[in-house]
Amino acid sequence: MSNPSEPIRSPDAAPDALLEPKDPGLSGLERRINEAGEALLSSFVRVIDQIPGGDAGPQRLAKELGIDKVLASRMLKAVRAPDAMSVVHRVPGPEPMRRVLKASSKLGVKPADIKHAGEAIDRFETLIRTEIGDRSALEAILSAWVPEARREFELRRKQSAFRAMSQLKGAQAEVYAEAAIFWPSADGERIDIVWIKSVFGMQRLRPGMRVKFSSYRRVEEGGGRQPRTLGGEPMVGVNSATLAQYCSTPTPSLEAHAAGEMVHYLLEPGGFGAGSAINLVTCEVNRGEIPRYIPSNRNRKAWASSEINIPSRRMQFDVLVHKDLYKGTHPELRIYDTTIGGQADINDPSRDIDQMDLLESIEHLGSGLNRFGSSHVPRYRALLGEVCGTLGYDPEQMRGYRVSSDYPIYGMQTAMLLTTEDRPDA
Repeated sequence: MSNPSEPIRSPDAAPDALLEPKDPGLSGLERRINEAGEALLSSFVRVIDQIPGGDAGPQRLAKELGIDKVLASRMLKAVRAPDAMSVVHRVPGPEPMRRVLKASSKLGVKPADIKHAGEAIDRFETLIRTEIGDRSALEAILSAWVPEARREFELRRKQSAFRAMSQLKGAQAEVYAEAAIFWPSADGERIDIVWIKSVFGMQRLRPGMRVKFSSYRRVEEGGGRQPRTLGGEPMVGVNSATLAQYCSTPTPSLEAHAAGEMVHYLLEPGGFGAGSAINLVTCEVNRGEIPRYIPSNRNRKAWASSEINIPSRRMQFDVLVHKDLYKGTHPELRIYDTTIGGQADINDPSRDIDQMDLLESIEHLGSGLNRFGSSHVPRYRALLGEVCGTLGYDPEQMRGYRVSSDYPIYGMQTAMLLTTEDRPDA
């Protein structure tokens, strides 16, 4: 007995027999897109069912129709879609679908079914042209309703943005990685924060371009930031922040400029093009930077964030937290658009409007150095181990969280928020 909730595939049934039950909640353009998908699905299932080997896979279908395998694969994915909206996302354009129909008509497919499929294509094409604009705009709409459409939509647009900003800024990197370590200060009242920044495969695309990236931290109280090198020296002068053993050779020349709560790193002028690509790793130590205990009635969050200020193919942002800090909580992820307001203070509710709705998420890495590996940052465990060893930190006492992104948006601020703790004796 057939399941009434599933489409019925019968070569002798009327074209509308495959339609899914209509959702009474759909209205307007959403309903018309859904109906276009239903029409394409019902008509093309009937067409492909009549092609010898139509259910054998894209290679066989491509051979029977005399079309390329990519087109055959897209058609099969479309007719196997779970719903009408997914069909609209998966189908190729109107002209490729018409090529499929033309080839199908030569293989004995019933003329009535060819006609119905052609009408469905015309309806789909008219919908795009008169109500949406183009296929790109359609994909933007579908990204709100179809999960796989959203993933592809975001990735392709971010990739396009990366290419454009790389050319405009005159620089790009293969990997932009940051790690923030939260460790109890020696006095037990405050928290040290250590920043490790890594940029791999960074190159100038045009001669004479200055490359800058920054570290930012808004402190709750006190006299502002006092960043120091891993060796404990003030963060001033050329190359004071670089960890030469993890950089390319010769070590890139770097200037560090502290400006209040920001530290700017400027790469010295040099070559350009792929042959001049460099790897750069820096570390800054901020002793007692934030208070360990904040009364809950202040409604404040501890946080660290990474801002993409070099167009990059890949972003990795880690927050590593001592086991005694922010116990029993999982970080909250927020992503901000910094175009107008600059870097956001996550405790400022006026910046909530700048949050971006993207698919990035936080991965819980677990605890201990062996859990903090990376396939994108070379010698990452060794780097973390050396930093912790120099500072007297035991990495086995840390738990880790990671946000990764392909083609992160230039100017995007990724923040991880941690729930603060009241003083135990309060």
